[in-house]
Amino acid sequence: MRKPPLYLTILLIVLLIIFLYFFFIPEFYKLKEIDEKEIAIKKCIEECKKALREGKNISNGPCLLDPIPELNDWVCDVAHWPREEIDNFPENQCSYFREGRAHHFIEVDTSCNLIRVY
Repeated sequence: MRKPPLYLTILLIVLLIIFLYFFFIPEFYKLKEIDEKEIAIKKCIEECKKALREGKNISNGPCLLDPIPELNDWVCDVAHWPREEIDNFPENQCSYFREGRAHHFIEVDTSCNLIRVY
């Protein structure tokens, strides 16, 4: 039996790589991002509820997780709903996000309800 020419083998490998790159790899990263986002939301809400159980005062809109453990690109912040001026004070915002070390934040209200994800 004859072996296929080398150029045909190389062409098939290149086509396979292109196919994988455009169809499977972006989906993998989208799934990872969705999973990361859901985990960050869950951890933020859990931390907020823990703070309330421990009797901590979160009415001034503190940063709860700066960064969220194992998710260094995410922070967890408490804000009022609707927003109040105190929510805009730098000391009440997560330093990781403010300094550009984290690029995503979860914001919950003082009752631990999700406000927004950025």
